[in-house]
Amino acid sequence: MRPLRYSINVTLDGCCDHRVSHRLMPPGEELHRYHAANLERADALLFGRVTYEMMEEAWRLPASGTWPEWMADWMVPFARTIDGAKKYVVSSTLDHVDWNAELLQGDLETAVRQLKDEPGEGLYVGGVTLPLALADLGLIDEYEFVVHPVVAGHGPTLFAGLHEQLDLELVGRHELGTGAIALRYQPSRVPG
Repeated sequence: MRPLRYSINVTLDGCCDHRVSHRLMPPGEELHRYHAANLERADALLFGRVTYEMMEEAWRLPASGTWPEWMADWMVPFARTIDGAKKYVVSSTLDHVDWNAELLQGDLETAVRQLKDEPGEGLYVGGVTLPLALADLGLIDEYEFVVHPVVAGHGPTLFAGLHEQLDLELVGRHELGTGAIALRYQPSRVPG
């Protein structure tokens, strides 16, 4: 069974708005390399429509075959990794996708359980809305919060609207030179 892993950048006060993160927590080489290594541990990526479209706009290799001028050399490994990855997209509004992607059809829980039942290294989910739904269904096997030393004071917070408390056990941590700390957790298993 493939584990489903979730990772997101957040501020100390839990803000998970990507517009805030790019302004208050500008991405750097170390963070890009860290996330590229995480993505390489996955057989496929799972996105909702918003995250899929945002990632495609930023990281899809242009038809010219040349990365855009704004992309620093140290961003290219991350871009190549995400560009080449297999992707599954959950959307009720899109009728087709490309960029190495396919739409997940039918019941979300059933579709994701089928993906998890396939052999492989793992699945990686990004975004905010889809991971909330997956957490509510108990389908995420590992959570990673890359906590940046910033207090946003506003914006959407992580897992706002979660239906039940999520108890987690710390299973790993990695300190980045920027002062950010990547904290990895797994859901606590209730003995039964």
